[in-house]
Amino acid sequence: MEIRSLEDELRGNPYPGRGIVIGRTPDGRFAVTAYFIMGRSVNSRNRIFVEEGEGIRTEAFDPSKLSDPSLIIYAPVRVLNDRTIVTNGDQTDTVYDGLACGKSFEEALAAREFEPDAPNYTPRISGVMEIAAGVFSYKMSILKSADGDPSCCCRYTFSYDRPLAGEGRFIHTYQKDGDPLPGFEGEPERIAVADEDIDSFAGRIWESLNEENKVSLFVRYIEIETGKYESRIINKNL
Repeated sequence: MEIRSLEDELRGNPYPGRGIVIGRTPDGRFAVTAYFIMGRSVNSRNRIFVEEGEGIRTEAFDPSKLSDPSLIIYAPVRVLNDRTIVTNGDQTDTVYDGLACGKSFEEALAAREFEPDAPNYTPRISGVMEIAAGVFSYKMSILKSADGDPSCCCRYTFSYDRPLAGEGRFIHTYQKDGDPLPGFEGEPERIAVADEDIDSFAGRIWESLNEENKVSLFVRYIEIETGKYESRIINKNL
């Protein structure tokens, strides 16, 4: 699979929806993740990311404009010991609780399906990063309808052991804008991770997202040898 430019992928798609990036810096020192949200409606755009424990949650920027909290208010990032969970919905909690009980990533997600937002049936995308004893690996998942048919849930998990330095994977909810919105297809896109500096990486992603539709971005760099991390949050509404 060709290594693509993340900036080009984002600039060429005005509405990828919500997206997860996981990878490794060029020097191999840091595990990297990014999560962004976009919105077309007033309700979806009325959000910010805020820190919560070792993770983040979404919050209404203007509570008076919050018309429906379902599907838009959740914790996208949570940390369980040496595992960092990143998802586009409240399945973050499902994965966290499942892992805490000894289930695998796949077993935890078996309890969930795509979002019930007909006619889009937005895919649930999820990732889990594990860093233990200086070894980094990760998995990504997508739960989606069968080309818009909600009678079937298609489940795909992709595993990456000892990821290569300087590259990562990118999965997002929608192929492009549309009505209904067409869900992501295929294997997570192989993208270059060109920055050893978290601020440069976050800045490139934020500037590449469609100005009208982007809402919030979270980026975290985790030092593989020590597990220490630093994070950045960018909110359009702040």
